[in-house]
Amino acid sequence: MNKRLKTILFLVVSVFLTRFIPFSSLFRNLDTMIHEFGHALATLLLSGKVLRIELYADHSGVTYSTMLTPGRSILVSLAGYISASLFAWLLFYLYRKGRHMWGLGIITAIALVSLLLYVRGEFGMLWLTGFIALNVVIMIFGAKIVKFYYLFLAFLTLEESVLSAMYVGLLSWTQPSRAGDAANLAQQTFMPAMFWGTLFALFALWCAKGALALFFRKESSSGRTSRARSLSK
Repeated sequence: MNKRLKTILFLVVSVFLTRFIPFSSLFRNLDTMIHEFGHALATLLLSGKVLRIELYADHSGVTYSTMLTPGRSILVSLAGYISASLFAWLLFYLYRKGRHMWGLGIITAIALVSLLLYVRGEFGMLWLTGFIALNVVIMIFGAKIVKFYYLFLAFLTLEESVLSAMYVGLLSWTQPSRAGDAANLAQQTFMPAMFWGTLFALFALWCAKGALALFFRKESSSGRTSRARSLSK
């Protein structure tokens, strides 16, 4: 089967499977947090000032910052979807290396920094507080489930990074003025929103392909190790 088609089919199946997990909707703001943190980090790296981040119950978000030069504003607008896609890839890379505790620690650290410094608004602050508390409890007391919890977060982040990028890609063709970062980039450059929206969608799929390749490689090597142990007994 074509690797790209395999990636899409696996993502579709995992979307349905994760939706059956109780309260899974509450965790979908994780991708939004990473997306908005990507905007904030790019702003800081480019000498801008982050005013605040808002996270909403409908899984959307927005980052408010000081005005930057046009060239820097383009980079900040690009950072959201690109950061979310790359972060999902990073989570699977850490899983491949057997360092899922590192990944969970990084997720929790980003949530803590966001809560303390940038996120304002009742829902966002409440969600981050609960998410951080749950992560800490699982890291300390949940040795038997931490791997599965990490994979749940990793797959949910991967799915949301792809679905949100594809959604903005679709909007960039059908309702370009409502296409979020793609619309902002269209206003700042000579390229239309459909170019940027399509770019976000393709980049997300490319990252998903790389992330799932790491996952399959990990599971394949784990399977071979288990069989070798069985034969040696």
